[in-house]
Amino acid sequence: MCVYLRKYFAVNTAAVTTFHNHYFSAFQAAQEGIAVSRHLEPIGYPEALDEALQLLNDLAARDGKMFLIGNGGSAGIASHLAVDFWKNGKISALAFNDTSLLTCLANDVSFEEVFSTGIRQFARKGDMLICISSSGNSENIVRGVHAAREMGASVITCSGFNPDNRLRQLGDLNFYVPSHSYGIVETLHQLIIHSILDVKLQLQDGLNIFQKNQPIETVG
Repeated sequence: MCVYLRKYFAVNTAAVTTFHNHYFSAFQAAQEGIAVSRHLEPIGYPEALDEALQLLNDLAARDGKMFLIGNGGSAGIASHLAVDFWKNGKISALAFNDTSLLTCLANDVSFEEVFSTGIRQFARKGDMLICISSSGNSENIVRGVHAAREMGASVITCSGFNPDNRLRQLGDLNFYVPSHSYGIVETLHQLIIHSILDVKLQLQDGLNIFQKNQPIETVG
């Protein structure tokens, strides 16, 4: 076995090194290429963070709720960030990812309506929806946006793959990752949503997000 492994790695080290270099250069290119729009108007990332912060302020002022939706890996991101928004950001946030809920609605209504049904039930004017979709074309995510609009909620979208995907056209703020790699798109979507939360924690809540969300020490 050891001889086999030595032969394997001797043959494949160069290929793995090439993959490593390609992967991380592709990740860096996708991160640097993140494009943001306000509705259909391109804006810079810092401006988008500022506007997202204003949306969060409006949400808190209304004592509103945040909903996060996604499929597969994006559902994992939705669940993770929902917890972070309410535990750390003190915002009422939830994801519709309970197994019984999803299978019930998929069976009794349709899979295309698994998110829109809950949004129509629980969302109110002034709430917020964050949509996460690598392709930007998942029908249940797009219908979730339409339901949020019907209820008067603001919408932030995170999409990838093709630049003309449907989701990218639908939000108040739209974050687009220029990559066709699931791993790269999903990782950067998580970074984007974390940055929206972290700018609130750092600049408004006085927590140092670079030091485990500890209170920022007052100087002087």
